[in-house]
Amino acid sequence: MIPVTPAKENILKKIRQALSNPVPLPFPASEGNNSVYQPPTDDLDVIFAGAFSQLQGKFVYCVDEGELKTQLQQLLVNKDWKLVYTRDEAFTALATTTDLAACDVSITGCELLVARTGSIVLSAAQAGGRTTSVYAPVHICVAYTHQLVYDVKDALLQVKEKYKDGLPSLISFATGPSRTADIEKTLVTGVHGPREVYLFLVEG
Repeated sequence: MIPVTPAKENILKKIRQALSNPVPLPFPASEGNNSVYQPPTDDLDVIFAGAFSQLQGKFVYCVDEGELKTQLQQLLVNKDWKLVYTRDEAFTALATTTDLAACDVSITGCELLVARTGSIVLSAAQAGGRTTSVYAPVHICVAYTHQLVYDVKDALLQVKEKYKDGLPSLISFATGPSRTADIEKTLVTGVHGPREVYLFLVEG
């Protein structure tokens, strides 16, 4: 046992006294209790579309699932993407390969959309797991308007409420295509993930 010197005992005594008589915070508003961002001034889908597009994301709005199917098929044809990978049962009719590493494009759903930052919230609990949205050169995400939240805090609260004590092993916020400017300060996309990201937002 390490001996307690009088000086150390004096310090510990002062700490115990301080803990028993806590001092109120002089500036409680500075402790992060209030958001530094203004509340939304427009519809969440409009805010998300603007933020997502500014980040080089490709945004497509669909009034219903019929239009979603038509728009998806048209995009695949126009881009000549023949090797389509997905593990989501909703899109298995479009899948043409089971090899993620060799595919042209992957299709997934998502947990939520963060309107303020234009971010897609993904988790390991989804059908695509950790890899589907990352390994493909192009990622297509399909989401619905009821999945929109305003801020990151709102998204985290909803994910926590959904999974409670069984949180997924991975929760990620994908904000536009993968990009970096580490190499000679030149912006390069597709370095650590997809070079293109499409978001199909379906009403409902």
